Amino acid sequence: MEVPEGRPGRGRRTASLIAGAVVLGLVAGACVGYLVQADREPTPLPPLSQAVLAQAKGEGPEPLSAAQDRQVRTDGDLRKLLLKRPKGTRDGTYKAGDDGRWMSLSEYADGFRLPGNIFKNLIGDEFRRAAVTSWAEGTTYSVAILLVQYRQEETLAAAGWAEQSSSGGWPISGTGDGVAYVYSEPEREAGYLPVYSAVAHAWRGDIAMEVWISSTKPIPKGKILDLAERQAGRL
Repeated sequence: MEVPEGRPGRGRRTASLIAGAVVLGLVAGACVGYLVQADREPTPLPPLSQAVLAQAKGEGPEPLSAAQDRQVRTDGDLRKLLLKRPKGTRDGTYKAGDDGRWMSLSEYADGFRLPGNIFKNLIGDEFRRAAVTSWAEGTTYSVAILLVQYRQEETLAAAGWAEQSSSGGWPISGTGDGVAYVYSEPEREAGYLPVYSAVAHAWRGDIAMEVWISSTKPIPKGKILDLAERQAGRL
């Protein structure tokens, strides 16, 4: 049978009645629950006070000495953490004197193939300062050691710069992730002797370490590892 226009169907009216009954049931239930709860005795709250803890007696531990507190050392003169230049050697790639010297951001970036990009990356990674020492022995052997410190307020940049240069090679004892390499093939340029090279990368805290050796003769693995381990031991 068709339902005349303008008149609701039976199914819709039945649904409205059921919905109204449900609402009345919920209201009645809430009223009964309120009355039952009102007749009950209030539940006491737990006490706010707690047992008094006994305070430890005696003096606190002695503060670390400057030699033991690594932060004191790394916040001081970064040049003092560099390996000392051996006696009888002369200036190497970087003229740093016997005690090393400071290196500017732009000078450090210039050591890369794309210095402009590296300069921007170093600023973004919160470059703080850098120190370098360098020496040469005779006419065939030279060393350069760089310590680069980052502020590390946002990222662990020291680890990032060291690790992106580390793959393969030999582990540097005492550094965890430090790695050293010796390149078996020398760089060749017309009119010059072939140049062999070795490099080590490691980091500790907010300082990234680089050790470079170049020579006209093949470089033993033990040479770069010895320098890297001794330098890392000063950080």
